[in-house]
Amino acid sequence: MIRDRHTITQECHTMYAKFERFFRRSLASLPRDRCPLFARPLCARPLCARTLFAGLLVVALGVVPPASVSAAEVASAEAGSGPDVGSVSKELGTWLDAEMTNVLRLYTWLHAHPEVSFEEDETAAKLSQMWTDAGLNVTGSVGGHGIVGILKNGDGPVVMLRTDLDGLPVTENTPVAYASKQTTTREDGSTTGIMHACGHDIHMTSLTTVVRWLTENRDRWSGTLLVIGQPAEERGAGAKAMLEDGLFERFPKPDYALAMHCSSDTATGQIKIRPGYALANVDSVDITMRGRGGHGSAPHTTIDPVVQAAELVMSLQMIVSREISPIEPAVVTVGSIHGGTKHNIIGNDCHLQLTVRSYSQEVREKVLAAIKRRTFAIAQANDAPEPTYVVSEGTPSLKNDDELAGRMRQLFGELFGSENILEDDPSMGGEDFSRYGIAGVPILMYRVGTVSQARLDRFEKLGIPPASLHSAVYYPDAEETFRVSVPAMVTAVLDLMPVKN
Repeated sequence: MIRDRHTITQECHTMYAKFERFFRRSLASLPRDRCPLFARPLCARPLCARTLFAGLLVVALGVVPPASVSAAEVASAEAGSGPDVGSVSKELGTWLDAEMTNVLRLYTWLHAHPEVSFEEDETAAKLSQMWTDAGLNVTGSVGGHGIVGILKNGDGPVVMLRTDLDGLPVTENTPVAYASKQTTTREDGSTTGIMHACGHDIHMTSLTTVVRWLTENRDRWSGTLLVIGQPAEERGAGAKAMLEDGLFERFPKPDYALAMHCSSDTATGQIKIRPGYALANVDSVDITMRGRGGHGSAPHTTIDPVVQAAELVMSLQMIVSREISPIEPAVVTVGSIHGGTKHNIIGNDCHLQLTVRSYSQEVREKVLAAIKRRTFAIAQANDAPEPTYVVSEGTPSLKNDDELAGRMRQLFGELFGSENILEDDPSMGGEDFSRYGIAGVPILMYRVGTVSQARLDRFEKLGIPPASLHSAVYYPDAEETFRVSVPAMVTAVLDLMPVKN
């Protein structure tokens, strides 16, 4: 059977990808000394490998090229060309050398001027102006303080890059000269500092730097770039607000969405990626056990809500260990319990606050149902009034797209060395970036190391863990971080949005 070049070109690309994945799995089980020909991965010699494979496929399928092929046919047959990782890495390194002063100036300004969730006025204005200056068409006030930047650059996919904007109500205690002095008022009227203790200043600076490079190098990619600055991530509300404000109706719906996240216990130069579930469903549960108050010397005349609450706390510990499969992650934590007013008084009620974490929707529903069942059963067993039970949904679990995660893992391995691309551990934390995935977009959130190996070594020598995110003493090694975070995201965009040949 005679096959035309247009058809076989497409088939070659598809079948080669399948061939390479199969071959990698096969080679992974062999010692290197038994496979010297492939001591380097196939991707290190893409032209050689693809040419060899295409040649074998041509022979096998009996391809006979047509006598003449028009330029239009060739153009339509050719897929977009992805990035030459080596040259892009070198070029970005040189560009960052020249731009690092500007990059650090933006970072230190953002770090020194954090704003809490729902109050990101100055932050949104700063990024909006910088994205506009870079050449993006920027829309503000999307879902509150959210900002959306668009750059249409020919045909191709829509790729969304997301950063979060908000800081935390934490009083900074770091040695850096640009430490935050900002303050805010808590709900109880007390004053606290504000700090970018979760690295959102790193996220914003990295993304803005990526935007600047991409707008200066429009001949290197093709498609539509959608950049969003999302408010209120720390409250788990920003993504939902932007989506409800028509994010994917007013603006192009992405084919892919990427976001980075700082890692406080990972060395600079390293990236962590996890396919599938990476972060958890987050639910908050408020329970009030009710009773009949009285004198502490006569408990038999009362219905003690504190005793009910104590019984409930112990009962809740049985849910994960006895009702949930041991291979399914779940957490039930009682973070707060308050009841009574004085030593010798039995009060009328006792209030408990729980956080519930899970990955799958099935486990989530099962855990919440078990909490409710045990709560009401204990009240009934004590002949107490019916308790109140309120569930407040926080964020859904974050499930990275398997194919996108694998693609970026390979790409980052070529860029930084496969030994520096680590499998991320599953976490029961939460992140509302997950909502874009639930909206039908393939998503990937990867973690970037932010603490130098020298500092990590000092922590280990002292026998103390590195400062965690949300800690008042956490600070990243910013320049070293940007030399990974910026090339990683730029290269990811070039790979997902190849220039059309």
